Amino acid sequence: MKSITEMKYHFGLRIRIYPSSQQKLIIKLNSDASRFIYNQMVAIDKELYQLNQIKLPLDTIEARKQTLKLRKNARQLSNHYVFLNDKRIDSLTKSNAIRNYQSAWKMYNKVHQSGTPNFHKKSYAWKYQTSCQYPGKKQALFTNGTVRFLDSRHISVPKLGKLRISGSHKRLKALFSHESDLRIGTVTISKDNCDKFYLSMQLASDEPFVTVPAKTNKKVGIDLNTDNFLTDSEGNVITNPRYYRTIKGKLAKAQRKLSRRALRAKKEHRSLHESKNYQKQRLVVAKLQRKVSYQRQNFLHVISTALIKNHDLVVAEELRSKNMLKNHALAMSISDVGWRTFLQMMEYKASLYGRTFITVDPKNTTQICSDCGFIMGKDGSSKLTLADRKWTCPNCGKRHIRDWNAAKNILAKGLVKIA
Repeated sequence: MKSITEMKYHFGLRIRIYPSSQQKLIIKLNSDASRFIYNQMVAIDKELYQLNQIKLPLDTIEARKQTLKLRKNARQLSNHYVFLNDKRIDSLTKSNAIRNYQSAWKMYNKVHQSGTPNFHKKSYAWKYQTSCQYPGKKQALFTNGTVRFLDSRHISVPKLGKLRISGSHKRLKALFSHESDLRIGTVTISKDNCDKFYLSMQLASDEPFVTVPAKTNKKVGIDLNTDNFLTDSEGNVITNPRYYRTIKGKLAKAQRKLSRRALRAKKEHRSLHESKNYQKQRLVVAKLQRKVSYQRQNFLHVISTALIKNHDLVVAEELRSKNMLKNHALAMSISDVGWRTFLQMMEYKASLYGRTFITVDPKNTTQICSDCGFIMGKDGSSKLTLADRKWTCPNCGKRHIRDWNAAKNILAKGLVKIA
């Protein structure tokens, strides 16, 4: 049987689940266990680092080092902390928590900006990971692992048992029809701040998960900006919906009300978890924030899918949103537009649908004339500012719309890059 990494195609699936009260308690227990083990790994490594600073060969210190090193696995942690042996805790939850900690260090060593692993704080959101296994099976199917679909509306998960699900019914019916092996890998059970439960899973198969569309022989460059969300090299403009700005006033009012209820609970020496009025208002705020997030995600999914399906090559500018957020005048607009999420969607959808997506350096894309190649700011000309939405090239006299011209230059850079 092939491992999930050996398979050609990979896909992510997220569905809504409806656990019972007893199942919610099990999810909470596994989430707390996962967070506790992760934090223990952080604490062990921090203590080992401090002990390694002591250069004296003291027997007590060396013995403590050996004890800590031996404790860095799921079995030893369970032996040391007896509550982790609770039968309701999935054994794979423990091993996945340790694996996630190790992955965080690998990511830090690869991309230093990601930061070192830190303690996970307690929050209203819950999450833990398990894995689908196929003990004694010669073929991996959608319906014969430890995590398996009973039908298009029910799924079985270790320790939780049978769960009712909703969403992605068309996708599930297509997955049931897979004739080759279809492995389920890592499975994440989570609860968001709105008290909604979800199940996310990693799928792998040797058959494609989507129908690859026919070649269109079309190429397009896209310029992203805050005025209009997107302008392409064909002159098409997609307006910026500004979802956060439309709800900002209502959200601010709800957050002020939440703050007042928190202050009142504190004044009366009541825990926020026990304050019913605070919890009701917390859900109001969380639902408003979720609404904005879902609206933005839906918008970005529609635009990215349309661009990828209708073009063989899509070229975008390589934006570094983290650096741009330092401009406080534009920080809210940049966060609201979701550029980084959009580019990530374009990247994985290009791979999914057999298209090509690349990013190019945006340097001078707004300053270059797409007709003659003249660069504004040279030969005595002044550079274009953000206020210059239309301009005329002093060299060839061509009249340009700023964003359309930039999209043409981005496409030209992309064609040079892949040549």
